[in-house]
Amino acid sequence: MPQMREFFVKTTQQLQVIDITPKVREIVAQDGSDDGLCCVFVPHATAAVAINENADPNIGEDLQDALAKLVPEGIWRHDRIDDNAAAHIKAAILGPSETVPVKKGKLVLGTWQSIMLMEFDGPRERRVIVQITASLEG
Repeated sequence: MPQMREFFVKTTQQLQVIDITPKVREIVAQDGSDDGLCCVFVPHATAAVAINENADPNIGEDLQDALAKLVPEGIWRHDRIDDNAAAHIKAAILGPSETVPVKKGKLVLGTWQSIMLMEFDGPRERRVIVQITASLEG
């Protein structure tokens, strides 16, 4: 039966990209599954999970800038309620989860890939859920 683990990330800015790969790797190592799938999920409507470049922090800022151009602030009906509609829309575009293969007990990511928490309505404390499903093949 897959075990669900969680951890929390405190964001410090309204828009932020945080590499959560080290914590996810730690959870995968502790799980002990040889091969399978690792799902990383945030149960929040104004944050997302993405896999992207890890060598240049400008990529995260570029992604935030691109989303800001696609989804401008302050023009949406939901803004009349709590002024964060753009954050909801950006999170919906990227999505709340990513699934990464696990092989020989390690995440299978490309050389330049990391798992990123995308904050669109910070600062906040974000909950990250990690679930590893072991392969049924022996």
